[in-house]
Amino acid sequence: MNFLNFLISGISLGSVYAIIALGYTMVYGIAKMLNFAHGDVIMVGAYVCFYAISRYHLPPLVGVLLAVLVCTVLGIVVERLAYQPLRAAPSLAVLITAIGVSYFLQNMALLLWTSNPKSFPAVVNDRKMEFGALKISMVTIVTIASCIVIMLALTWFTGKTKMGKAMRAVSEDKGAAQLMGINVNSTISMTFAIGSGLAAIAGVLLCSAYPTLMPTTGSMPGIKAFTAAVFGGIGSIPGALLGGLLLGVIEIFAKAYISTQLSDAVVFAVLIVVLLVKPAGLLGRQVREKV
Repeated sequence: MNFLNFLISGISLGSVYAIIALGYTMVYGIAKMLNFAHGDVIMVGAYVCFYAISRYHLPPLVGVLLAVLVCTVLGIVVERLAYQPLRAAPSLAVLITAIGVSYFLQNMALLLWTSNPKSFPAVVNDRKMEFGALKISMVTIVTIASCIVIMLALTWFTGKTKMGKAMRAVSEDKGAAQLMGINVNSTISMTFAIGSGLAAIAGVLLCSAYPTLMPTTGSMPGIKAFTAAVFGGIGSIPGALLGGLLLGVIEIFAKAYISTQLSDAVVFAVLIVVLLVKPAGLLGRQVREKV
């Protein structure tokens, strides 16, 4: 039963990583850039939900929707102001800008909300479902269910809708997509909007499971979610799901059976081994560049 409990906890944590990893994998797949400020968008979403519920006494669902709305707008604004002017710049300039945006958001959070840790309110009913000796919390069930619904909805969106097909076209070839009448800038902005909205959901789910909120809350989950995206194959939506779930399970089992202090080291060591064997990630495609 301990093994099953650890496995379910790992899948729950991995579901949060998978939702966050979607933001990385979509932005990289379409804009070919790494948005390292994505982890801080998680923190902003969690703070918006926290104040909506605790200070303004709004229903939890309204708090979550407000967090999604704020983070969606934030994602569009960050893309327009920080990344769009660098569309033709070297990748190193974009990477440094992303790190700068990350520190900017963290320091703005420090000024607005101070560094004092806050106890995140219960968004999901904290009762537990019992199956014999196996106990599963409602937060775990909601987290896993949310991940499945989001993955299915995103797969349908990218495969069936006009905007989703435009995203896939921009991902394949920006120049050809523009010649076919696709607005590349609007498509990339939509990608940031979707990724940031999902980051808000992930932030609420993460703080519901681990109810401590501070300006650095999104930093380590953001790095681990990026690791999950690379693990599964960055640019692949199914890869983000697989990478996130595997990363969560590995982390929980490492904490349970090896050491809580060494769990992060085990996670990154597994990533290194996977990339040595399969550099494109588990579901990634090896792309040959023409010279």
